[in-house]
Amino acid sequence: MSYARDDDELEEEDMEEEEGAPQQVVELASAIVPDNLKHCRACKRCGILKTLGQFHDQGCENCPFLHMAEDHNMVTKCTTAFFEGATAVMDPRDSWAAKWIRVDAYLPGVYAIVVTGQFDRDIEEDLENQGIRWRCRPAAQS
Repeated sequence: MSYARDDDELEEEDMEEEEGAPQQVVELASAIVPDNLKHCRACKRCGILKTLGQFHDQGCENCPFLHMAEDHNMVTKCTTAFFEGATAVMDPRDSWAAKWIRVDAYLPGVYAIVVTGQFDRDIEEDLENQGIRWRCRPAAQS
């Protein structure tokens, strides 16, 4: 009696598991996390943290309408290095922390707790016309 399985059987089993994976697991597996914590930037709309290069290469998964991918100018306009704290959110729909910082409708990832900065007026107007809200707030004046 042999219990060993060949590679083909294991590969078929893995493919069946992937096909039947819940959407939540698929989203978690595709979550982008910053590859360098020293040079993180936050998306001014949703607060997800990534490096400048990651925003340039992939854009923002939560805000594709900002068209940051492959556009350095938009990346600098739509992200900021001024943020406070960070939290990793693995299951935004069930996380009290995600609800508290209002990212429970977004994808899994690492999010800033407070985002400071302002969009350019033209970007703000576009977002307002589309009924889209954002998280960044102007810097405090002393």
